[in-house]
Amino acid sequence: MSHTEKDRIIRSISGKEIPFDSLPKAIAGALHRQYGGTQTAMKTVIEATHANPRAVRNWFDAKNAPSAKSLIALCRHSDEVLQTFLLLAGRNDHVKARKLIDLKKKVREMLIVIEGLE
Repeated sequence: MSHTEKDRIIRSISGKEIPFDSLPKAIAGALHRQYGGTQTAMKTVIEATHANPRAVRNWFDAKNAPSAKSLIALCRHSDEVLQTFLLLAGRNDHVKARKLIDLKKKVREMLIVIEGLE
């Protein structure tokens, strides 16, 4: 059974659209920030997502975006990917809240070090 040309066209009916053409680039950037671009980095992502090595290479090269299942796995293991996903979804408030929590944690750690020096 052959596929028609219309089988591959999937478009959102609603007015809101995620810029899917920028998704692979955004995810690739997040992966490079989190893991670097080495072979070891790709192996780490393969182990975390249980994805095909070729698919992971394509994510790092911004040729393809991960599937929903793989994107969820990436968000579980990478703060950079999660932050990028939230920004693409327009959830800037969640990103700001996470940064504030991280800063508070660092300040507490610094205060403990300072108290230890006294």
